[in-house]
Amino acid sequence: MAKNCGVMISDKERTGARGGTSRRNAMFLMSAGLAGSLVNGLWIEPRSLSVTREDVRCRNLPAGLAGLRIALLADFHYRPDADDVLLEKVVSAVSREKPDLIVLAGDFINADPGVLAPLLGSLRGMSATHGVFGVMGNHDGWSGNRSSIRRQFEKAGISFLINQHSMLSIRGEKLAVAGTDFVWFGKPDPARALRGIGVETPVLAMVHEPDYFDVMRERRDILLQLSGHTHGGQCRVPLVGFAPIIPKYGRKYVHGGFSRGGSNLFVTRGVGTTGPRARFACPPELAILTLRGSELS
Repeated sequence: MAKNCGVMISDKERTGARGGTSRRNAMFLMSAGLAGSLVNGLWIEPRSLSVTREDVRCRNLPAGLAGLRIALLADFHYRPDADDVLLEKVVSAVSREKPDLIVLAGDFINADPGVLAPLLGSLRGMSATHGVFGVMGNHDGWSGNRSSIRRQFEKAGISFLINQHSMLSIRGEKLAVAGTDFVWFGKPDPARALRGIGVETPVLAMVHEPDYFDVMRERRDILLQLSGHTHGGQCRVPLVGFAPIIPKYGRKYVHGGFSRGGSNLFVTRGVGTTGPRARFACPPELAILTLRGSELS
């Protein structure tokens, strides 16, 4: 027992007081951490653009295509006013990177086709040496009309491919840019998209849903397929990287680069959000991909 101003305080009471303070401190820290996570996930991270720069090793890459830089964006899910600051960051970042080619891999809208006009008004500010190309996403197909969407993109100077391809000549080499329709309740037709492309011509494929990669590469080797759709999980468990919610047709290839046989795939985390406007441990992404030859070439 100890004395303090004539009041007897037991060791048990002193220990209990310290324990109460510790619990209050722990609760305060937990509350502060939760509040900080909410602020980050709902406000800071959805507006913070990250730039991923990655080399893609391609088997049998023609010499003229080595060093080709591709800017990949997807999943804008554009919400006027809420996304305007982020969109400005995207356009400015692409301009600074000076890509040779820009690919927009679908899901430009959430549910309102009317937002496409102001979105395209901003995307007109992007340019690349060999053009800008886009394809349908599942949200675009569910909410909009294919023909109308294509016309609006073409009017904005963006080539929009639905089960078709465009042939480019880059430093004396051919490159076929092929785009399918969206997969989830859409009408993808890889045979039609690839028809007429010589076996020796490299193919850059644009397919919104990444898991369709296995279907595309059954047809032929794909130099590189570019996809979005998954948002990288949108909200992930920090450090572990686990994403609890992944959409259909994006569960096998969630984010980043993959190589299967002679074919490559890159899946971007995308720009926007679906559901709550939240991202956690998974910020919006502009991917800058540089084609490089493989040691196996």
